[in-house]
Amino acid sequence: MDIEQPHELLEYLRQHGHTTPTESVEVECLAGGVSNRTVLVRHENKPDWVVKQALPKLRVEVDWFCDPVRIHREAAGLRALQRILPSEQIPEFVFEDEEFHLFGMTAVPEPHDNWKTLLLAGKIDEKLIEQSAEMLAAIHAHTGLEATELSREFGDRSFFEALRLEPYYGFSSEQVSEAKPFLSRLLEETRLGQQTLVHGDYSPKNILVHGDKLILLDYEVIHWGDPSFDCGFFLTHLLSKAHHVNEQRGPFLSAAKLWLDGYLTKTRHQPWADGLETRIVRQTLGCLLARVRGRSQLEYLSEDERTRQACAVVELMRDSCDTFGTLCQRFTKLIS
Repeated sequence: MDIEQPHELLEYLRQHGHTTPTESVEVECLAGGVSNRTVLVRHENKPDWVVKQALPKLRVEVDWFCDPVRIHREAAGLRALQRILPSEQIPEFVFEDEEFHLFGMTAVPEPHDNWKTLLLAGKIDEKLIEQSAEMLAAIHAHTGLEATELSREFGDRSFFEALRLEPYYGFSSEQVSEAKPFLSRLLEETRLGQQTLVHGDYSPKNILVHGDKLILLDYEVIHWGDPSFDCGFFLTHLLSKAHHVNEQRGPFLSAAKLWLDGYLTKTRHQPWADGLETRIVRQTLGCLLARVRGRSQLEYLSEDERTRQACAVVELMRDSCDTFGTLCQRFTKLIS
């Protein structure tokens, strides 16, 4: 079944009792994702849903495959995060189907904006920056209290390997030989990390803004691992936008520093916080390169910007930075 075919999805929903034959239902395909089919289901008399179905081959230029059973990891991740985050920051789980590899959750109420779209337009709201740092810190810090249960449930990291480590660090190391020693060490360090629940896709594109609240989406690579990956992954987006939106470079760099300060303040007493900033710097460098030379490249960067960013990061990898402030300073100089 292909849920992007409206008649197929409507027939499925009726046959499985999720809607009635007389209920007025509309479906709309949602754009933006490369790894899933995603459809909005509008109901007449109850909250709207989003239904997701995992693709076996991702929608990118290079071949990139992953078992669609990963959609059930995403459903489990949503249920786990519902226990951690306030209800206004996370959708509600609705149903799951193991035969067709799909699940449903409540849709984020309208009006809302994709945070990535707002940031690319140069709209940087410090309160949202702080809120996103607090949200990730809450996930990482809270899960330390449930380590045994969550490490067992999310201990399998095969989807993280297939969708992050290989296409980001592994593939990039084959494309950029000068970066291979750094990325090989980073791969080993990340695989050894076993401290917290890690979202694995903590990015502005996976966060919606509804009123003054951020709502977190997309949990298919959630796993028990190294929290520094989430931080480097997120900070890469702010630094790459500082590179791309030249007139807003200063505010983006300030936002990145504000975000990290907020996150480190909330997590400084955690047992895994020793040396955390240095680990975050290394993950940021790895992701900065991966997003211009890996399998999943940032579509808004021009080819010249991708080349400039790759050259800058390789130079920084040769003489790695210990603090994020130093990274920002040197990165800015190199891309300028």
